[in-house]
Amino acid sequence: MITIFSIVSAVLFCFLVFFLVYKGKLKEQYAILWIVLSLIIVFFSIFRSYLDVLADFFGVYYAPSLLFIFAFLILLLILIQMSVVVSGLKENIKKLTQEIGLLKDELSKNDKT
Repeated sequence: MITIFSIVSAVLFCFLVFFLVYKGKLKEQYAILWIVLSLIIVFFSIFRSYLDVLADFFGVYYAPSLLFIFAFLILLLILIQMSVVVSGLKENIKKLTQEIGLLKDELSKNDKT
């Protein structure tokens, strides 16, 4: 039952990602990441024995906890990448605001002459 639930959830998640890309609310570069993650979930849902092998390789006693560790690490990487994007956008907004201020000042000087 859990297997079916996780497969259906991952497939629905893929459809949600495709829908968001179709509507233009999500860029393709980010969509690829989410689609790959959902395919990994589907893979480990169908082939649960590989998760046990992977857990044995990393020395994890309870295999599902390995998924939580991987999910946590992946989310940290996503948060770092999003922070870099937001920082760049913040800098762009600052530059654009300064340019608009200079252009308005220049226009007001031209109107007075």
